[in-house]
Amino acid sequence: MGRTMALVVAGLILGAGGVAEAGKKKAVKLSGVVNLNTATAKQLDLLPGVGEKTAKQIIAYREKTPFKRPEELVKVKGFGKKRYEKLKPYLSVTGASTLTAREASAEGGEKVQARAAQPKR
Repeated sequence: MGRTMALVVAGLILGAGGVAEAGKKKAVKLSGVVNLNTATAKQLDLLPGVGEKTAKQIIAYREKTPFKRPEELVKVKGFGKKRYEKLKPYLSVTGASTLTAREASAEGGEKVQARAAQPKR
């Protein structure tokens, strides 16, 4: 009975680790810009810290008042200077939205560390 209990506990511990890894967001590398005046909600959602709700707020704001400068993003509810500064490299008010996101390479260390943490079989 002691061995069975140990196996159950070990299974729970290993299973919990898999769930925790599955719940983590993958690191992504962004390139390009998003035009605040023409971007779709899906394109705005690519921005770090911007979700579906925030994307809709940006779209609602620009329907009333188009953005003349990226700095005007701080006028949208929920955006302050700190949040704007994080997004600044990816923002534009002219041209096409070219923002793309791709999974960060294993060279960044996260994938390599995750593989090393798995138990040997």
